Amino acid sequence: MSTGAVSARPLTDQAGSVSTGADAAEHRRSVARAFTRMAACGELDLPLPGGGLTRTRWEALTRWAQADLSLARLAEGHADAAAILAELRALRVQGAEDLPSGGEGARWGVWAAEPPGHRLEARQVPGGWRLSGVKPFCSGARVCTHALVTAREGERRRLFAVEVRQRGVEPLPDSWPGAGMAGSDTLDVTFDDVRATPAGGPGAYLERPGFHHGGIGVAACWYGGARAVARTLLAASRTWELDPHALAHLGAVDARLATVEALLDSAAAAVDADPHDLDGAAGLRTMRVRAAVEQAGGEVLTRVGRALGATPLGHDAVHSRTVADLTVYLRQHHAERDLAALGKAASATRLSWEDE
Repeated sequence: MSTGAVSARPLTDQAGSVSTGADAAEHRRSVARAFTRMAACGELDLPLPGGGLTRTRWEALTRWAQADLSLARLAEGHADAAAILAELRALRVQGAEDLPSGGEGARWGVWAAEPPGHRLEARQVPGGWRLSGVKPFCSGARVCTHALVTAREGERRRLFAVEVRQRGVEPLPDSWPGAGMAGSDTLDVTFDDVRATPAGGPGAYLERPGFHHGGIGVAACWYGGARAVARTLLAASRTWELDPHALAHLGAVDARLATVEALLDSAAAAVDADPHDLDGAAGLRTMRVRAAVEQAGGEVLTRVGRALGATPLGHDAVHSRTVADLTVYLRQHHAERDLAALGKAASATRLSWEDE
């Protein structure tokens, strides 16, 4: 991929940069400041998926992730929200004309996780809709100004636009004690009778073609994190003479990353060729890409660790944080459950690698 991302300049060249210090609280504040400045200056305004510049969009996410995974998590959520809003308006879904834009400098998140034991309820009241309950895994809980949030109306899943800074929205500050992705400020958020605007009818969030395109955007961030971890091994190879075993790990890492690069190139071309998924291939494509990138990321983590041992984990704060962040971020892929879904889809499809 030779075309650079139009909005993916190194962080040091942007309106703000992220602190490389080891202090977790300062890192979170630094990420929030950088995210705020990037939103204010239009840095987060990426090309929409399917418009001919999908690879440019994903390369921006990859470069941000290579610089800082927590910042990329917030940037990806904002970019995904913008794409969702644009798609719903283009499809003229019910209520799309009433969705807020947030105005200049708005910072959006997409809060759609629904793990067991958590339920956000949506109910219609005179004059609108209200949300109540606890929503987990809300990245940018204390820095986003707006969010697209999934909630349940009975058993039906719906998407709502919410202004975060209103009465009844309360992030729970101690709900993410882990070190990995701590800079993304991913917290549980309590909703207590919160005003919300429906973004389409039941199922609109999952049934649109862009849902699959957005899933590859997340994988592009994983890829950036893998590149950041691999960079430590590459730098070591240029600093001192690695033994043959470490060089073998570097060779394997390089091959894996080159394969992911080619896969993202191919997937972007396919999305741009069929943005509305008229051939029905988007779901299978996305599951394949996410599985491949997750496996590549896991292999990079393992090989770099085996090649370099504990030294960079104990003495390089940025590398250590990146390893912790990527370990957590990759778990947005649901391991064997997602592979089983891929296997089921593959079984029902005529595959290019079958015997004729």
